[in-house]
Amino acid sequence: MRRLLLDMNQETLANALGLTFQQVQKYEGGANRVSASRLKQMSEILQVSIEFFFDDLPTDNAPQTVEEQDRRERMERPETIELIRLYYAIDDPEVRRRLLEMIKSVGTGHHPD
Repeated sequence: MRRLLLDMNQETLANALGLTFQQVQKYEGGANRVSASRLKQMSEILQVSIEFFFDDLPTDNAPQTVEEQDRRERMERPETIELIRLYYAIDDPEVRRRLLEMIKSVGTGHHPD
């Protein structure tokens, strides 16, 4: 998610890590485990603390509900991340506010007066 928010492709991250983009794909897909040293390296490249990668883990060992899992999956979709990145790329705060209001009205099925 952080890589996409930075508009960084897998190949760019892989090059910075000294890996192939296929290895990055395996990390992101969960096929390969990420070592602590590699996680530290990723945090530096992506300009976040290591804690960033653990922020959404439940702290009370309670399993996530289906609703929580669905919400997380929606937030991690590439189109969601791209929408957020592009939204904040809009310099004019008034344009952002109007866009947000339009999205709210379409999303709820109500049209603004």
